[in-house]
Amino acid sequence: MEGNNTQAGEVYFSIVSPVYRADTLVAQLVSRIKAAVEPLGRSFEIILVDDRSPDNSWEAILEQTKDERVRGFRLSRNFGQHRAITAGLEQARGEWIIVMDCDLQDQPEEIPGLYQEALKGYDLVFARRVERQDSWLKRLGSRTFYQVLSYLTETKQDPAIANFGIYHRKVIDAVLSMRESIRYFPTMVRWVGFRSGGLAVEHAERSEGTSSYNLRRLINLALDIILAYSDKPLRLTVKLGLAISAAAFGFVLITLARYLLGHSWEPGYISLIVSIWFFAGLLLSVLGVVGLYIGKTFEQAKNRPIFLIDTTSIS
Repeated sequence: MEGNNTQAGEVYFSIVSPVYRADTLVAQLVSRIKAAVEPLGRSFEIILVDDRSPDNSWEAILEQTKDERVRGFRLSRNFGQHRAITAGLEQARGEWIIVMDCDLQDQPEEIPGLYQEALKGYDLVFARRVERQDSWLKRLGSRTFYQVLSYLTETKQDPAIANFGIYHRKVIDAVLSMRESIRYFPTMVRWVGFRSGGLAVEHAERSEGTSSYNLRRLINLALDIILAYSDKPLRLTVKLGLAISAAAFGFVLITLARYLLGHSWEPGYISLIVSIWFFAGLLLSVLGVVGLYIGKTFEQAKNRPIFLIDTTSIS
């Protein structure tokens, strides 16, 4: 085999990439990563995680593992991009870990720049895509999603930042300590904190194929992220219930004022409307409060594996 027979503890860079429907891109991805990282003069490994892709991605990964610096892992089923990233992070041995997508829109040639930026004293450096090479509809959807996510999580989210970046070992260890089943790497890595920086990078056009994220998957991902990382929807429900109850009391005051001014209503109408409004608002408030506790308990009770590895390239 070509390459270095690097042992655990001797790796400086780990490049982690989840692979899905990318059988024609794997060879180019690995080649470009090597060309970008080798001049840095540090030991490295490339970790490719096949998220049970329906094409020949696994066979393409195995072909690249003839170089011992390339390690492949195949999940038992399609767990999703961010769980596949977690699987790769758990296998990474480097002091610095680079996470990037496999479609080559994240360009390996940006890795040296990210590393030089990290050496300025940062624990993580995000790659900020200056001009995204995506359709206008996808860019619009992304901006809308991040604005909603920023509001609900009360944390500033940047649509120009995705998975691509370089992260110190302690940052990745902190992310891996978060064992919730709903994974979204950009939000998780922001939550753990540490000193972060950003570097403007060129976002390439997708060279082949189309994104596996269709509208249905994007909506499901958005709902998962919002429900997993924010209880604000529940708190908004409580506020809505209180607002409805307040409106019911306001209606009572208006009705009382009209009665004193000589206006009359059909018998029973006032009591019926007020009771419906009041108890509907009260019910929403109670359900919201109960939902807060159930949601927190549910988060702690989930104990399924985040992912399952079926096959590895390591003999």
